[in-house]
Amino acid sequence: MLENLLQTNPAAAIVLTLAVILFAGFAFTRLTKRLHLPNVTGYILAGVLLGPYVLGIVPAEMVTRMDFVTDVALSFIAFDVGRYFKLAALKKSGAQVLIVTVFESLTAGVVITLTMIFLFHLSIPFSLLLGAIGCATAPASTIMTIKQYKAKGEFVNMILQVVALDDAVALIAFSICAALAQNMEGGSLDWSVLILPVIFNLVAIAMGSLSGFILNIFISDRRSNYHRLVLVTGFILGLSGLCMLLGVSPLLTCMAMGMVYVNVSHSKKLFKQVGGFTPPILLMFFVLSGLRLNVPSLATAGVIGVVYFFVRIFGKYLGAWLGAKIGRSSDDIRKYLGLALVPQAGVSIGLAVLGQRMLPPDMGTMLSTIILSSGVMYEMVGPACAKLSLHLSHSIPEGETLLEGGAPAPASPWAQRRAARLQKRAQRAETARLRAEEKAAALRLKAQLQWEAAHLGEEPLPLANTPETPLVPLPPAGKEKEKKKAKGKTPAHA
Repeated sequence: MLENLLQTNPAAAIVLTLAVILFAGFAFTRLTKRLHLPNVTGYILAGVLLGPYVLGIVPAEMVTRMDFVTDVALSFIAFDVGRYFKLAALKKSGAQVLIVTVFESLTAGVVITLTMIFLFHLSIPFSLLLGAIGCATAPASTIMTIKQYKAKGEFVNMILQVVALDDAVALIAFSICAALAQNMEGGSLDWSVLILPVIFNLVAIAMGSLSGFILNIFISDRRSNYHRLVLVTGFILGLSGLCMLLGVSPLLTCMAMGMVYVNVSHSKKLFKQVGGFTPPILLMFFVLSGLRLNVPSLATAGVIGVVYFFVRIFGKYLGAWLGAKIGRSSDDIRKYLGLALVPQAGVSIGLAVLGQRMLPPDMGTMLSTIILSSGVMYEMVGPACAKLSLHLSHSIPEGETLLEGGAPAPASPWAQRRAARLQKRAQRAETARLRAEEKAAALRLKAQLQWEAAHLGEEPLPLANTPETPLVPLPPAGKEKEKKKAKGKTPAHA
């Protein structure tokens, strides 16, 4: 239906597709919630199911027309990441972050390259380009998982700073490997293909930094929350559009704007406002990532694609471990950081397009297929790995996860059963206490009645046992008998 509507009324088809994407993403989170998986996994599964290669509800042409959603979503994500680059924090952990980023990125590239050369005997240019692209890490799904579970702490700060710098390292590595690949292919070295992307990225970073200063001037305390959100959205969309014109990713640009703004304004209020505005945009981004999975191409990639999938994960984990060891980071960072660096999309897809142009047609097609198919698979596995790393590093508040309304809830069925048992135990203890009080009150009343029956001539004692009118205790049984005997005797002088 959408395919036919696309020919007659493209605008209506796009709007209806966005509605279908939002409803499908929400519906699949009901499933992932029961399985205790992050929401991002549900979004991507929804996209795969709706895609042109499974149910075919959303045609491939429609997916191509909505590429702008990817750039917009990445722009908002990058702006939010920028707030973690405060100068005070960078002075404390800047060297550690740089060491870890370089090691986890380049180690993955080296492991992939060596595997392709020595295991599959592929050409060195192909292996170099595939390894360079494998250096990149997609921050979107990891950041969404961190937000969903409200994770905080040193481990989380390290993740956010590493994934933000990772793309810069991958871009430099790809430029060097592309130059080597072109020389080995024997063709003329086209310096414009190598230098222009670097220049454009530097220009984009400069634009983002300048925009951060200007944004701070416009966003003042006199502005209402409504206008603050309007202004920052305008800046983000403007930078995203300029990056599209330059053919570069908006990640570094918008991250630079967020970094400059937070250091100049010393306020994070604006970031919280943007965070409350972006969930529908991010949902559409991840569903679209699932829509792009070309299921038949998985067979084309074959064993090479499967090995690449696992080798890159191993390289990321090994590199993060080595970097944390050399940088003397904490044990949690050394053991679990690599699990949070699994996702790959965004920048890697753009680099794959450039790499495809530099290789022969058959090798270029294989390169693109491996990156596109594995990118979606990484996005499906990545959120679960990120959640595991946050759990093992104790970055998630103990016993809590985040529900729709932000309310805390038991983190697992085991925790729910334990909480129910404790609640029942408390109820039983309260019931026992009330019964004991009732029994004690009945005994006091009985004792009071006995006392009145023994002293008919005396004023009745009060029933309430209060500080104002305390109950008079019964005298010992022996003294009571002595009093009765004394009343029955006649005095001797009578």
